[in-house]
Amino acid sequence: MSPVNDTKFQPALFFLTGILGQEDLYVWISVPFSLTYVTSIFGNLLILFIIKTDPNFREPMYIFISMLATTDLGLTISTLPTTLGIFWFNSKEISHDACFAQLFFISSLSFTESSVLLSMAFDRFVAICNPLRYASILTPPRIAKMGLVSLLRGVVLVFPLPLLLKQYRYCHANILSHSYCLHQEVMTMACSDIRVNIIYGFFITVSSVGLDLLLILLSYVKILKTVLSIASHAERLKALNTCVSHICVVLLFYVPSISLSVIYRFGKNFSPMVEIVMGHVYLLVPPLMNPIVYSLKTKHIRVRIIRLFIK
Repeated sequence: MSPVNDTKFQPALFFLTGILGQEDLYVWISVPFSLTYVTSIFGNLLILFIIKTDPNFREPMYIFISMLATTDLGLTISTLPTTLGIFWFNSKEISHDACFAQLFFISSLSFTESSVLLSMAFDRFVAICNPLRYASILTPPRIAKMGLVSLLRGVVLVFPLPLLLKQYRYCHANILSHSYCLHQEVMTMACSDIRVNIIYGFFITVSSVGLDLLLILLSYVKILKTVLSIASHAERLKALNTCVSHICVVLLFYVPSISLSVIYRFGKNFSPMVEIVMGHVYLLVPPLMNPIVYSLKTKHIRVRIIRLFIK
């Protein structure tokens, strides 16, 4: 094929969409989005600052919370430039390379967060089911290795996706339905055979996120069996209360993630607005709510925040 024809089939840009049909209201829509981003960044930085500066927060549970806050911070920053660029400046164009880079960070950090949530479930499992060996099992070096493996798994699994996308030709309108780039949608813009991306994307989702969720559920089955074997009702409540925050965070992450996957694969009859809303919920709500959940439900973090602002 001649170079002239290649350029015909290879547009240099993708076009992002904010909220379809609401362009006249972008100035007002930008207000809640801006507040969400500011709150997410401030909340996660606050959690990290408290855990970093207070020597009382050296327990494994708080180290895992700091890992979760770091991942949420990365997810927030990954989507912030394009989302606010649309609502503030109506800037909808994004180059192929920038789009592939953004979807790489979004996907790899999502897989990393799933791994961190699994590590937190393991932490609660050991703390309740084997408390006498808690300190010897979850040592600082072992926790550091768990965090590193979580990050590397996300990077290694997702790394082939943008490389494959870069090889394809794009001859469709290249108009994306979100204010950021998602692999599930970008690959459908290609004119080339994308079966490798479909199969590999499905495989890594099932083998990582699906497996993580299954192991989290199994850990809570074991935790529930252990808690029910405790004679004292007060001790049961105390044990379960230590898991409430993690359960809330797991639901905040997996419910939107699974819902968005179902919409992409089976939701041909859904309204486009449902897909847009779920796309924003999937990436904006967990980083916003996770610091709030841990601030409200974890007594030591709550007390530390109160002391920080009320001398």
